[in-house]
Amino acid sequence: MYDFTLVVPQGAFASSVTLTLDLLATAAKLASRVGVVAPRWRVCGISAGTLELAGGLQLQVANLPVQTNKHDCWILPGLDVDDAAQLRVRMAQPDVAPLAAALRRHAEAGGKIAASCSSVFLLNAAGLLNGRCVTTTWWLASALRHAAPQARVEPDRMVHADGPLITAGAALAHVDLLLYVLRQSFGERLAAMIGQALLVERRRLQSPYMSPTMMAPENGLIAQLTAHIAQTIPAPVTVGALALKANVSTRTLNRQVTKVLGYGPQQLIQSVRLNKARVLLEGSGLSVEEVAAEVGLGDAATLRRLLRRWLDVMPSQIRGEGIAIGSSRPLSRQ
Repeated sequence: MYDFTLVVPQGAFASSVTLTLDLLATAAKLASRVGVVAPRWRVCGISAGTLELAGGLQLQVANLPVQTNKHDCWILPGLDVDDAAQLRVRMAQPDVAPLAAALRRHAEAGGKIAASCSSVFLLNAAGLLNGRCVTTTWWLASALRHAAPQARVEPDRMVHADGPLITAGAALAHVDLLLYVLRQSFGERLAAMIGQALLVERRRLQSPYMSPTMMAPENGLIAQLTAHIAQTIPAPVTVGALALKANVSTRTLNRQVTKVLGYGPQQLIQSVRLNKARVLLEGSGLSVEEVAAEVGLGDAATLRRLLRRWLDVMPSQIRGEGIAIGSSRPLSRQ
């Protein structure tokens, strides 16, 4: 019996595949040190043979079994797509239907499925997202909301579990996904030891890396609003002023922005402020107090509080590590 099945689609993102194999191999080597059995896994595809990954790497895969075991967690690596348009083309390929059917059978049999990045869209193709709360790569969150309107998409999360599904964010969040499933199946001590051995820290949020314009690259309204906010701060920016700029009512603006980004225009204003603060903290000699004034937040205490509350970072971390910022948490919690 296997603990994990790595289910590899044609053209999968190579690092997601190789990282899975490396982390599982590391887990097997370290398991005895914490008194647990070593995990067992297999690598499968829709059909047995040689599978080509993104970048030209080739991988031997076994045939994905028809009969599944509910104790076997299936792992889906990300797909090699650059934007929503490429994703739509990829999801129309002939291998998606049989793969979706296999995923559906496994979930119906009580098995768990862990998917990162764009492979979360395969779960949607299998009809598994209705009523579920999921995450995905933050720059495809808008596309997932459109494709799966019955799901709740929370792109600020790095990893999220709901029922039989465990989903993760952008491509390298696959590491966080693997550590999560290993932690659930083999315990905290093994997961912590893997993190120490490979220098992998536990990350909770994608939000420090998110950009509103990249979340909606085809949406002119978001680009217009983002540019207007950036040009206006540190002067006050109101939702009413943004609605006037867009020539719509505040209610319509809120609906349109929320539909695309998953949060409203007030949150967008805060996101642009924090992104400008990041640029200034990284590249200027301004004090934290001066940066707060430059982005219209009043004082250093307010800036520190917002960074800690919404992004789980402090100004010193941004200056030391170059963390990009874009908030996606609900403004009502501020």
